[in-house]
Amino acid sequence: MVEKQTAGHDQLGEFAPKFAELNDDVLFGQVWSREKELSPRDRSMITVTALISKGAFEQLPYHMQTAKKNGITKEEIAEVITHLSFYVGWPNAWSAFNVAKKVWNS
Repeated sequence: MVEKQTAGHDQLGEFAPKFAELNDDVLFGQVWSREKELSPRDRSMITVTALISKGAFEQLPYHMQTAKKNGITKEEIAEVITHLSFYVGWPNAWSAFNVAKKVWNS
């Protein structure tokens, strides 16, 4: 079971209430809770891959922490990033490894 997300409300609720609602209730509420269709582990793998591919490194630490909680091992994330490096670029992979090291070595 995915825990209730409140980051949207906490960080953007006053400034962008509709975006905060969509973030917390739709993305992290309705989409992430569809565990019958995709496990949280699979969703984490997909999300981390998408963020690395886009170079969205500000969001990556949270999602890598979630991936670790959802069962992605240090060896698996290293293999994912290594594989991605040839498709999304060496700099993106290098940056992703810096984030992954902090998460999995903590």
